[in-house]
Amino acid sequence: MSLFWRVFLLNAGLLAAAGVVLALSPATISTRVQVLEEAALGIGILLLLAVNYLLLRPTFKPLERLAARMKSVDLLRPGRRLTPSGSREVVELVQTFNDMLERLETEQNESGRRALAAQEAERKRIASELHDEVGQTLTGVLLMLEQVADEVPEQRRGVFTEAQEATRRSVDEVRRIAQELRPELLEHLGLTSALNALASSFAGRAGLELERDLARGLPPLAPEAELAIYRVAQESLTNVARHAGAKKVLISLQPGRDSVVLRVVDDGKGIDGRPDGAGLRGMRERAVFVGAALAIKPAQTGGVEVRLEVPAVTGNT
Repeated sequence: MSLFWRVFLLNAGLLAAAGVVLALSPATISTRVQVLEEAALGIGILLLLAVNYLLLRPTFKPLERLAARMKSVDLLRPGRRLTPSGSREVVELVQTFNDMLERLETEQNESGRRALAAQEAERKRIASELHDEVGQTLTGVLLMLEQVADEVPEQRRGVFTEAQEATRRSVDEVRRIAQELRPELLEHLGLTSALNALASSFAGRAGLELERDLARGLPPLAPEAELAIYRVAQESLTNVARHAGAKKVLISLQPGRDSVVLRVVDDGKGIDGRPDGAGLRGMRERAVFVGAALAIKPAQTGGVEVRLEVPAVTGNT
């Protein structure tokens, strides 16, 4: 039975029942309505409304759940579906909504993968240009400065030395940026070595105590999964340096059950209820695109724990 006819017949039944009760009831209403008659009429109306509410509530409850789910939809937290229940129209509506979510998540994953692939290609191009063009130019400038160092008058030697040091620092900074844009160690030496180098670079720049627990005997991972782990670790450490106010950081990479688990834990001030920024949303996107589970939660140390579990490549894959 359709929702319209269910509501119509429920109300019609209530009105008919009320008419029968009034017809068979010994109660009467005087020309000048008495107080007791007014009270009985009011109680009857209230009872009628209460019964109407109890009968209609189950019919519209699924619609309220559907509306609440629509308001909370987040494509970066996929897989949550509503269980169809209620009238035929409500069941069809919930099923249509679930199908729509399925299509949106599939399209989001495909477009997201293409966007990330384009982003990584652009990172690689910029890193190559920084290393080959800017880095080589600065290195040439540094060599020229070293060649003419002996010809500089004594009174200008201090300024010249400062110029050399500034150029040397610029060369190192360009190399660091190029390495972060394109993690060559990840391609040549593997995930553990790349995370070790990332942690060493972070500890040197941020001046924090950094503890490492990086296993080497890891289950096999797809290249995009390794890159997702590296980028999530990179973004997590960057957030710690910028926002956490932490003194100590732990980075852990361990095998799980047919998976690899990355954890980055700090003892800083926590998230403090701030909404997800671009960095956290980027981590969630990478996790979704490789089928991983990402959790960002308060740590026992008082700061934040980022936990990423990435499925390993199985023999049937």
